[in-house]
Amino acid sequence: MTKTNIKLPPAGPALTLALADHAAARDAVPASQFTSAMSTLAAAVTVVTADDGQDRQGRTVTAMLSLSAEPPAVMVSITRDSELAQAIGASGHFSLSVLAQDQQSVADAFAGWGAKDRFSSAEWDQWPSGQPLLIGAVSSLDCVVAGTIEMDTHLLYAGIVTHTRSYPDRAPLIWQRRGYRALDQS
Repeated sequence: MTKTNIKLPPAGPALTLALADHAAARDAVPASQFTSAMSTLAAAVTVVTADDGQDRQGRTVTAMLSLSAEPPAVMVSITRDSELAQAIGASGHFSLSVLAQDQQSVADAFAGWGAKDRFSSAEWDQWPSGQPLLIGAVSSLDCVVAGTIEMDTHLLYAGIVTHTRSYPDRAPLIWQRRGYRALDQS
């Protein structure tokens, strides 16, 4: 486990972007056309989790990205009215687990397609922050919320990465065209 010693900035107020109110929204393509186009993108399957001290929550996402290396930061998009968003807001933390190819059952569980208790689909540990740490992920990140962007139905959380664990020899689980894919590593 790698620990990064950094001074965290105050989270500050949330930035709000009301895209539905933008003038261009009336000319936007239908949602089905947009989601069809977006399905062509290949993305690593990631599970976002948070523990607010009362309960653990989590969700499978592909909307995660690296923001910067200095300070180390990521961004993740979460549905605004979800229990996960409430847990992240209450705890001020979240963790990310980039899933390995053999962790499709974990992806399914956290997408709501598996066990009712999503956390029973795999073995878990805990970061020093108290956030869930998935055993066997390609990489895992422990994050402190540094800022939030409110966008219509979703919240974008920017997180400063305070701990990492990586297994670069493991192949990631990929999602493309509404199905799981594997990288050709030849």
